[in-house]
Amino acid sequence: MPRRILQGVVVSDKMDKTVVVKVERQIQHPMYKKIIRQSKKYAAHDEENVHKIGDVVKIRECRPISRRKRWEILAEGA
Repeated sequence: MPRRILQGVVVSDKMDKTVVVKVERQIQHPMYKKIIRQSKKYAAHDEENVHKIGDVVKIRECRPISRRKRWEILAEGA
């Protein structure tokens, strides 16, 4: 089964080897048919601590690394 890949913006880099990535989606309201923006924050593993606030990154689902961390940042070449 393929791992999910999402794209978002780093909103926090205060933790060691972890960044918080905010992913925004656009969905259509089922009754009113208006396009709505929804966002969700994911804790992602950043092994070298290279990403800073405002960076646009891609994250990939992975094995559980800690209680909240189930995502890792993809390398730029991948």
